[in-house]
Amino acid sequence: MKRFLLVLLAVLFTLSAMFAGAGKVIVQAEQETLGSQPVTITFWHSASDDAGPLVDKYVKEFNENNEYQITVNAIYQGQYSDATTLMKTILSAENYKELPDIMQLDATGKLDYYNSGRAFSINDAIEYFDEDITEDYLEVALGNWQFSGSQLGLPFATSTTITYYNKDVLKAAGWEEGPDTFADIIQLSEDMKANGITVPAYGAVPNTPTLANWLGQLGSYVVNNSNGADDTATALECIDNGSLETFLTEWKAMYDAGALQNESLSTNQFVAGEVAILTSSSSSVSSLLSKVGDSFEVGASTFLRVNSSADYGATVSGSCLVMFDSEDALKKAATWEFIKYMTGEAVQVDFAAGTGYTPGYKAAVENEDYKNLLATTPQFAVAPEQLAKTPASMRSVTVGPTVDFYYAIQNEVTDMLNNGATVDDTIVSMEESLQGLLDNYLRMNP
Repeated sequence: MKRFLLVLLAVLFTLSAMFAGAGKVIVQAEQETLGSQPVTITFWHSASDDAGPLVDKYVKEFNENNEYQITVNAIYQGQYSDATTLMKTILSAENYKELPDIMQLDATGKLDYYNSGRAFSINDAIEYFDEDITEDYLEVALGNWQFSGSQLGLPFATSTTITYYNKDVLKAAGWEEGPDTFADIIQLSEDMKANGITVPAYGAVPNTPTLANWLGQLGSYVVNNSNGADDTATALECIDNGSLETFLTEWKAMYDAGALQNESLSTNQFVAGEVAILTSSSSSVSSLLSKVGDSFEVGASTFLRVNSSADYGATVSGSCLVMFDSEDALKKAATWEFIKYMTGEAVQVDFAAGTGYTPGYKAAVENEDYKNLLATTPQFAVAPEQLAKTPASMRSVTVGPTVDFYYAIQNEVTDMLNNGATVDDTIVSMEESLQGLLDNYLRMNP
């Protein structure tokens, strides 16, 4: 017999403009039954490669099997940045009816969603439906999708950055385990050269996410307010405490020793055997293993540490699912059902097996199929093990000038290595450029 949900039709009162995005007061007005008539909701996503067909499968199965006459219209909107740009365009034009009911969002879109005036946050949904499900999710996965005390979305594609290595190359250099620290990369490079191995040991260019990881290992944030998670970031927090100096010194030492290529080497280059070490998202595990095949044995370990005194770990990355306020009770209720389905046990276990993403749902982590996956394919086990020992204080960076901030970090570090700038000069230059970006954003968005 079909189970019915009661849908609360509500009058939503926003708080004053100075608290825009901070939440809504929800007042019950009347009730309507979900399932009494068909309802269609729109889902924007950015799932591609291995994840794309899986998302299509989940939507198809939901449409065929849900008991509430809900149809999800899934639309691929390109990369996360493309979807966020489209969202901002719609908001600027006040064409709110063009917004989706639910959207896959990464960290670059958090502030825009929060400040949209159309967000229907998880806090809002809990109050609206009188159903608090947050206890069902891993705290570390939820934490990345919070801002200013509000739970913006639920974790869907949870990942972290890990280290992949070519076991065959390392064995030829006399190594049985993967490198742990930057100093290990230097030693590995020397051992590779001594054994006639000419491929580079490691290649990368720091950006916002990786800098947050490495400074986080040193007990520091890149910017204040917990890397912009508690409130809008207004200043750098890595200068006075010396963490940026420590990182740049160790990074430059790798480059000066010939162990580091100042180039963001790709998964394809690793697959082709053109580099020994790759730091990349744990979401790449499935596709990477498939591409390598029998060419060589792939090892995986926790994210490289700055030095032996640094903490282990890396921040949560990936994406969450967020909802918009359609001001339509049936659509909101249908969206609530769909977001619970997409972030629930069955989908999370299957999605993890098909990609490398880590389940954000507690029951999925304890699922026997998922446990068997970790036991039989140890590369999949690195991410959940790393997240389990990553300090809860480590957060990804949320800043207004997301794209400019990302490239400014890359450009400053590249200038240090390519043009021979000192660490001290680089710190001064980075403080000027990054703080300038923050100040300009605050001026434009008072």
